[in-house]
Amino acid sequence: MKTHIPELRRQRKLSQEELAMAVGVTRQTITSIEVGKYTASLPLAYRIARYFGLSIEDVFDFSDVEDME
Repeated sequence: MKTHIPELRRQRKLSQEELAMAVGVTRQTITSIEVGKYTASLPLAYRIARYFGLSIEDVFDFSDVEDME
């Protein structure tokens, strides 16, 4: 899943470590989310979005997720 996290971090001059500490995960988790190796859980996605003051849809790109119906 694609995310806008790298751009959001750059805009706010945040390191991966700083974001990780703010949302309660490791830097490696943030790295994995950013490169698409890991999909954030709903609670983590919410914490990240809330940290940036955005909706989950503004942070994570769901356009490549298949319809589950």
